[in-house]
Amino acid sequence: MSHHASVHPAPRGPSRPSPWVLRFLAGAPAGGPVLDVACGGGRHLRAALDRDHPVVGLDRDLGGVADLAGRPDVTLVATDLEAPDRGPWPVTGRRFAAVVITKYLYRPLFPEIRAAVADDGVLIYETFARGQPRHGHPARDVFLLGPNELLAPALIDGLVVVAFEQGEIPADPVTGRIPEIVQRLCAVGPAHPWVLERPRPID
Repeated sequence: MSHHASVHPAPRGPSRPSPWVLRFLAGAPAGGPVLDVACGGGRHLRAALDRDHPVVGLDRDLGGVADLAGRPDVTLVATDLEAPDRGPWPVTGRRFAAVVITKYLYRPLFPEIRAAVADDGVLIYETFARGQPRHGHPARDVFLLGPNELLAPALIDGLVVVAFEQGEIPADPVTGRIPEIVQRLCAVGPAHPWVLERPRPID
């Protein structure tokens, strides 16, 4: 694949689910709906389906999840989340057992993302942070989180942060992933049991 500039977006990363998402998706209440914002190829939609959660995927291009269309436990919404004339948030009024966002950043959505987390739900967020340009795209600050930015009140107001990390994820020769500088967060609603218990690592 050419490394020259292109009108097409860069690939969103390996097809395997993020270990961070898998770890904390375990905290979603059983059978509750999962929302994936900018779902891309659907790696996290598929992980949630494997755990018997109905899912909702939002993206401007649903080509990567076309094979999931028509399933009774899958709702796919084609929407350009950044369009000035987008209209209302596609899931206004709905709240989810888990809200997942990876490798996507559009700060004006923070309040709507927060509002979608149920009182016993989980917010799982992982995306690029400053320093990433030394490893490749994205390089523009608009796509890179500043220090502690996922702790912004607009995103976590009323939630309880149970895990937060910032820094470099090393290369993975198995998946072919290059090193990445990321920031990642798990926060839960006030009625979630992790408010009082530590999340358990994946076995």
